[in-house]
Amino acid sequence: MLAWSVRTVTRAAMETGTVLSTVLSIVVIFAAFWYSGDDDGHAMLHKRLQHVLHAMLEVEEQHSVGEVRIAVGYGACKDVFVQGSDLMGIMTPPQRTAHFNRIDSIKQLKEMYALFYTAGSAAERYVGNETLFSEILAAAEAVSESYSALGGNAPVMASRFAFEGAKVLLAAKRSPYIMEKVHPSIVVGGVETDGDDDIHLILEYKAGERWGSYQAPRANRFIMHSDDSNPTLSTVEYFGEQLEAFKPHLFVVGGLQMMDNFPFPPGVREDRLLAVRDQMTSLPTSTRVHFEMASFTELDLLNGLIQHIIPYADSLGMNEQELPNLYSMMKYRNVSLVSDFNPRVAVVLDQMREVFQLLRATPEMGGRRRLTRLHLHTLAYQTIMVWKDSQWTNTRAAATKAALTANRHVCGNPKINLEHARMLMDEGFTLSEAEGAGRVLFDTQQPVSCWTEYDGKVEVCIAPVLICTSVRQTAGGGDNISAAGLVLQV
Repeated sequence: MLAWSVRTVTRAAMETGTVLSTVLSIVVIFAAFWYSGDDDGHAMLHKRLQHVLHAMLEVEEQHSVGEVRIAVGYGACKDVFVQGSDLMGIMTPPQRTAHFNRIDSIKQLKEMYALFYTAGSAAERYVGNETLFSEILAAAEAVSESYSALGGNAPVMASRFAFEGAKVLLAAKRSPYIMEKVHPSIVVGGVETDGDDDIHLILEYKAGERWGSYQAPRANRFIMHSDDSNPTLSTVEYFGEQLEAFKPHLFVVGGLQMMDNFPFPPGVREDRLLAVRDQMTSLPTSTRVHFEMASFTELDLLNGLIQHIIPYADSLGMNEQELPNLYSMMKYRNVSLVSDFNPRVAVVLDQMREVFQLLRATPEMGGRRRLTRLHLHTLAYQTIMVWKDSQWTNTRAAATKAALTANRHVCGNPKINLEHARMLMDEGFTLSEAEGAGRVLFDTQQPVSCWTEYDGKVEVCIAPVLICTSVRQTAGGGDNISAAGLVLQV
């Protein structure tokens, strides 16, 4: 059991030189320009972003992807994208916001969309009424600006791994649409099918957008589906036959949120989770296992994940909504439906430490693994926490690449355009909410802060995100970000 000490955290940060008192005066000057409306102030801010980007690109360019093999599960779908305003905008906004475990009516859709829209939180829900989903999908596809793309956590992460140069095996069924859209170097380990493609509808919205009296504080998305194939993880058994021969360095488990509030017969969902667990434990300890969290709301499913999946993973990836959800489940056995879309660094660091500490206590028996890596991706920054005496390397570079990938994906441009970028990172951040915790000041010349904790046994790195202000697509952002961080640490 880890016993974190705030004094240790403070001392470690001081020793690494990340707390630079000389930066304070510069920060004050920048802050003054931030609030001034003149051209000189904007030029200074642009120069600041240039320094940050240059420093981060230098770190990223020092590291390349080696000959790594990565297996990714499970499932794939066809994503249909539409601007939420083009679809929901034609509907009268609801008088109230409300949460439902699944969608069975237009009224429920409007009230739940408004709930997550005003929180700026991503959400994904199953539509139990297939006729309703078909009608909504038809209306979305009738919008001229709508488009489709290969979707699902697994194929999106697999595509990023392949783009970065890794060899990839993907657990997904081999439908014509998927085989046409998947990256050409990816081996798809699933059964052939001529059936209809599983379709997910993604409603994107922009920061500041309004729907009646409701306003979105940040860009995000609301996802709905009536998918009866991916929730059952139909590719697990067939994929297992190929997994052993592939001998992956890393196995990534994702897509399990499809099981959330899906109408399984009694006992079937637990059996499917056990099948995934057995696949995770079939691999040698030299193969690392990463579990990518998602939007889970059903208490029973979260309990199943904490019992059957999470203790068998070396690494976890999650966003600013999923961390407090997991934290609440592990500490208090309840679900956190929405959370702060831009949480303070001190808050998430404390939550990460507690989750890390609890999962480090997992007994290594029966295939269980002690957590050695935790990656949090938020709108404003990327945080990666690793156990130093583990196989994970290049933590600073991984956090940097993840942060840069956030801008590239959301803007849809591999080249970062600073005219469409901003930072939400403060002039500094506190290392913990505990009394006496140290503070790290932001340095544009070394914008990625790293330090060690717990007597040097844990390394933490935080990288600022150059937030895209010309949003093309938020869906798949977390998957791309998480994969970009992983690929430099395998």
